Amino acid sequence: MEKEPIVGIDLGTTNSEVAFIFDGQPQVIKENDDGIVPSCVGLDPEGKIIVGRQAHNQYIVYPERTVISIKRKMGSDERVPMGKEFYSPQEISAFILKALKERTERVLNRPVRRAVITVPAYFTDAQRQATREAGEIAGLEVVRIINEPTAAALAYGGHTAGHQKILVYDLGGGTFDVSVVSIEAGVVEVMASTGDNHLGGDDFDKMIQEHLNEHLEGVLGLSSVRENRTLQARLRRAAEQAKIELSDRPYARVEEDHIGEVNGRSRHMSMELSRVDFEQDIEEAMAQTLKAVTTALNDAAVRPSELDKVLLVGGSTRIPRIRQLLWERLGQEPHGEVDPELCVTLGAAVQAGIEMGIEVESVLVDITPYTFGTSAVGELYGRPYTNQFVPLIRRNTKLPVTKTEMFYTLYEDQESVAVDVYQGEDQDALKNVKVGNFLFRGLNQKAGARDQGILLTYGLDLDGILKIHAVERATGKEIRGVIENATGRSTPEELDASRDRVAALWGDDDASQDRLRQDTAAGEKLPEEMRRTLEQAEKALDTAATEDREEIINLMEDIRDSLRAGDLRKAEESKQELDEILFYLG
Repeated sequence: MEKEPIVGIDLGTTNSEVAFIFDGQPQVIKENDDGIVPSCVGLDPEGKIIVGRQAHNQYIVYPERTVISIKRKMGSDERVPMGKEFYSPQEISAFILKALKERTERVLNRPVRRAVITVPAYFTDAQRQATREAGEIAGLEVVRIINEPTAAALAYGGHTAGHQKILVYDLGGGTFDVSVVSIEAGVVEVMASTGDNHLGGDDFDKMIQEHLNEHLEGVLGLSSVRENRTLQARLRRAAEQAKIELSDRPYARVEEDHIGEVNGRSRHMSMELSRVDFEQDIEEAMAQTLKAVTTALNDAAVRPSELDKVLLVGGSTRIPRIRQLLWERLGQEPHGEVDPELCVTLGAAVQAGIEMGIEVESVLVDITPYTFGTSAVGELYGRPYTNQFVPLIRRNTKLPVTKTEMFYTLYEDQESVAVDVYQGEDQDALKNVKVGNFLFRGLNQKAGARDQGILLTYGLDLDGILKIHAVERATGKEIRGVIENATGRSTPEELDASRDRVAALWGDDDASQDRLRQDTAAGEKLPEEMRRTLEQAEKALDTAATEDREEIINLMEDIRDSLRAGDLRKAEESKQELDEILFYLG
């Protein structure tokens, strides 16, 4: 007899989702969409209930007949207006749950009567009971109410894990909370939780929207823009899209045609936003979240070094600055490979599967096992360094992925740049694995053009193919390159072990070549001629012209890379080129 289905539901402040176990794997229920349903309920012009995207689209234009963020009122006696009637928070939430229930029934082609629903860890008993009542009103038996950080841990395999301590950083559209959870023998316990239920991505959207309003008033000369509901609806959507783009690119351009009229003439908006400015806008809010992280750790009596994992939950955690701040504060790379917006839902489905008595596997995602980046002039351990590793795609990132960063040339009129592609985790690019290099020639780096910089894009697909795209912003000149099987390369440690094993079994002079490679990597026993050339090159850097200095540095790197790899022939070729430059310089 087929078991009665139990679904997992994330009833969120901004968005909600439902998931089910298919063949042992939790999957979000989708209907020609991404499965994300805005937690928005409204009345259409005919007075019929609408839920999700349709209701969300009419909110700014018809706020009097639309309700958002009802989760913040759960557990209270407040009744909210929608049209001519007033509704309890449970009733509004029930409309959302009913929409998710019917969505699942259409996909499964069978009735759905039972659900596991998630709530924030800080929810009171009254708020949890209100959530349960909302489920009952929607025709669902709520078999379990589980905490959102618990669900996130389950999505990452918490039901099968040994003893672990995990920090869950959850920044959604309307709320923020951070929790420390303990997992032992498959039991997940929330040790501490804190946060702010009025901080989230919506606040960041409003900051961008305000910049757009200022542009319309100050640059385009439009008036009364803030009183125009339809215009504000357009700007809000544009602001949200720009925020999303800034997670993957250093710049986002907002283009809105026929945005208004001045003296009978139509005005069009074309405005560029930068990630740097956006991060400055949200810096104070980010500092508040880090204080909450410290509070949660102190309340749980857990040191950062004792954490086994840091999990990112909520769509706003895609903002690169958040990952960077957490890495600096906690000393480890946060995990975000399970879709942050769907993570809690998938965990709820895992719990639903457990309630059904079926064996549930961890969420499967395709990720990159390595970080991919390039080298640039920067700092290493507080000192200037010519080969700082700049990550573009970080390890454990879900595939496929595309990331873009901005770079600038070293000097005016520079005609070319070398784009070296590295795989690894070290801050020193030369200690990572070089998987490719491209030369971008024919640049036009005059003073104004140089300020606009060069956009470098890495795109990594499911087949491990890494595509490189560089664009000079001032001219549009570009280069493209492809690196096959980028994720399939052996690590340096694996290569070392293989060389040693082959040399030992082969039993000839390859072992001496291997020792030379190891000695060179340690900076010892360089061949005398190589050492002399490199020492002369180091001295020449102080007086060489900028273009010669760059070429000298590249050849020095080539020599060292070749020696590390045991390729004496290639090292000798690079040495000869370097000798010619040094001879020319006298």
